[in-house]
Amino acid sequence: MTILVAPDSFKGTFTAAEVSAHIAAGIRSAGGTAVELPVADGGEGTFEVLVRGLDARPRRISTVGPWGDAVEAAIGLTDDGTAVVELAFASGLNLPSAGHRDPMTASTYGTGVLMAEAARLGARRLLVAAGGSATTDGGAGAIAAIEERGGLSGAEVVILSDVTTRFADAARVFGPQKGAGEAAVDALTRRLELLAGRFAVQYGRDPRPVDRTGAAGGFSGGMWARYGARLVSGADYVLDLLDFDAQLTACTAVVVGEGRLDSQTGQGKIIAAVLARCGTKPVYAVVGSVDADLGGYADSFAGIIVAGDAAAMAAAGAQLVRTTGHAPR
Repeated sequence: MTILVAPDSFKGTFTAAEVSAHIAAGIRSAGGTAVELPVADGGEGTFEVLVRGLDARPRRISTVGPWGDAVEAAIGLTDDGTAVVELAFASGLNLPSAGHRDPMTASTYGTGVLMAEAARLGARRLLVAAGGSATTDGGAGAIAAIEERGGLSGAEVVILSDVTTRFADAARVFGPQKGAGEAAVDALTRRLELLAGRFAVQYGRDPRPVDRTGAAGGFSGGMWARYGARLVSGADYVLDLLDFDAQLTACTAVVVGEGRLDSQTGQGKIIAAVLARCGTKPVYAVVGSVDADLGGYADSFAGIIVAGDAAAMAAAGAQLVRTTGHAPR
């Protein structure tokens, strides 16, 4: 039995590569063959997956966080001129700050510094993972930082996201999870509307009618308007980059994983993208926890195993080899 092990990270606890390694170790201990393929969808962990998949070299860059605090962040650089940037490294919600974490003032300026530096170092294509932002500035901060540093020298910008939200809806959809109350959401929405109008005048491109322009608080829309960024499904981009379909044909089953399996898993996340490609091939989920109300979505899997630590992940891998038919729920 050959099992393709393609998990996402378990947010805040295990990277995708760690989850993959633990499950694969269990599969091999039980006599199975495991192919490790850690994946991501534009959110947490995308940098590590892309750097590994592209054989990129990490490079540390001095920049600033969403509230201006000094931050050291990594970008990845390949020999063929591709740079990997994770927005959360410089503009992320979980970055520390010495001051007030105000959702109104949170800026993508630090991400713009990373992008400009990547271009200065010779990158011709910038892959930007857009998940986990603290910001709702429509990318204005990043644009300011990039322009101050001489632009991107024509480099292609590709924004990887796991949402299809549009520009003017970004504050309403994502603002509350970034600490914005009702009044702040209204103010941020008005600001995005004004910014979109300004983009339309300055750049001839209004992001409001375009899907995915609301990712990272409108950052992707700003990149689309100013630099003609391509806005793509992070999940599908990563799967294509890692040649998932070819790996799939050579295996008898697939294991996916994430920290929590819930109703949002089927809404543009990596597990949904994997399921869409697997057809009749059995897909097992090894997850940290499961929402009690998955509804019919649970029937998408041949089995679901809860495994919250390394030993449990290894045990789950071994169980899949020993089990004939469905793994127990």
